[in-house]
Amino acid sequence: MRPLRIALTKGRLEKDTVGLFEQMGKDCEALHNKGRRLILPVGDGNLEAVLCKAADVITYVEHGVCDLGVVGRDTILEYPGSFYEVMDLGFGRCRFALAGPKDKDFYSGYREKTIATKYPNVARAFFESKAMDVNVIKIEGSVELAPLLGLSDAIVDIVETGSTLKENGLQVIEEITPISARLIVNTASMKLRKEEIEALLSQMEAALSEKGR
Repeated sequence: MRPLRIALTKGRLEKDTVGLFEQMGKDCEALHNKGRRLILPVGDGNLEAVLCKAADVITYVEHGVCDLGVVGRDTILEYPGSFYEVMDLGFGRCRFALAGPKDKDFYSGYREKTIATKYPNVARAFFESKAMDVNVIKIEGSVELAPLLGLSDAIVDIVETGSTLKENGLQVIEEITPISARLIVNTASMKLRKEEIEALLSQMEAALSEKGR
């Protein structure tokens, strides 16, 4: 049987997860010296890390080529799928927020508002919960540009410190939901490899508990 395979979101969440693995006592030399490799052994070889983009973590876990995945809650909300969300790992903390120009009252008037965002599903769900009709425009790059150029009335985006908003004359209008890294598990793997997965989850919980002291 192949090692348990865990998909990691490249970048910050990858580094934080490697730190967690090391807190669990696992050898992560291959991850520190990965070069261009994307599939790497962790610890004694019973675990294998797959490095990929956030949305692909969900795809690989949902289709069962990876048993587990570490991905931000922002991606889970934007790309919902069929899997178990089993643990809040506590790192990668930030929040979804509605933001717009400082000198404008976003909720005033009756004109349909235009929202720019990298997360159209999250934005639509937020405004549907308010029974508001909005025009959502998907932006791939710096979403802060949209209201500055007059493309949108506001944005829905991830906010950490708020410094980028401030530097561009924008402010948080309303916080939508907190975000952090989550551990997800393939539904079939949870049944077929239950003991292995539960053992790994216990190790993770112990390491997170120790780190939080």
